[in-house]
Amino acid sequence: MKTMKNIAIKTLVNGLALWLAAIVVDGIEFGRGAEWTETLKTVVLVALVFGVVNAVVKPILKFFATPLIWLTLGLGLLVVNALMLQLTSWLAERLTLAFHVTEFFWDAVIGALIITFVSMVLHAVIPDPKN
Repeated sequence: MKTMKNIAIKTLVNGLALWLAAIVVDGIEFGRGAEWTETLKTVVLVALVFGVVNAVVKPILKFFATPLIWLTLGLGLLVVNALMLQLTSWLAERLTLAFHVTEFFWDAVIGALIITFVSMVLHAVIPDPKN
């Protein structure tokens, strides 16, 4: 039961962070002109995809990028997070979800920065279900 609650909270946090990034960054979008219910469904599904990508691919990428992360004093993590956002966009397209990140450098990097900041704030406000 706690695991399902944990997954639900993480999905909610990811969804809010992705949605806010799409509002702030012009190159990140959730299907322009769609009804709000369709957009909400897309946000939840993309948040699940983003969660899976972060759980499966990100640890592997971080392992191989460790020298770069150390060399840049942690700023390399921003590039790793941007890659996760770009991979989520690619997977969403394959799953026919209306989510797209236009350009890697500006859109994905700024989006990753926003998502990281929003996730940090929301995780500080929302209690950890593990306790």
